[in-house]
Amino acid sequence: MITRHLKLFIFLVILSTSTAHASGDYNLGKQKSQTCIACHGVDGNSENKLYPRLAGQYQNYLIHSLNAYKNGDRKNPIMNGFAGTLSDQDILDISKYFSEQQGLKVLPRN
Repeated sequence: MITRHLKLFIFLVILSTSTAHASGDYNLGKQKSQTCIACHGVDGNSENKLYPRLAGQYQNYLIHSLNAYKNGDRKNPIMNGFAGTLSDQDILDISKYFSEQQGLKVLPRN
């Protein structure tokens, strides 16, 4: 029996090797991300462990995640509410912006 995590891993591998490229507008994404910065930080590098860092994530991963929050496949009351208001173009633009931010290179502490 394939576990949920294995299914997600397989999906992400297929998604990352896809020949289709997501598009989006960086500048519009920056404008549209103003709500996001309250939790995820100005450039997507949240300093709070409760909120994931978005900077430098693969655009397709961000698109998939936002769509999952939007349609209820991922459950988080805050994110479901925010993502539910986004259009498909908003998701492309916001994911473009955060994917092009410089992610922090940090090592986890034990």
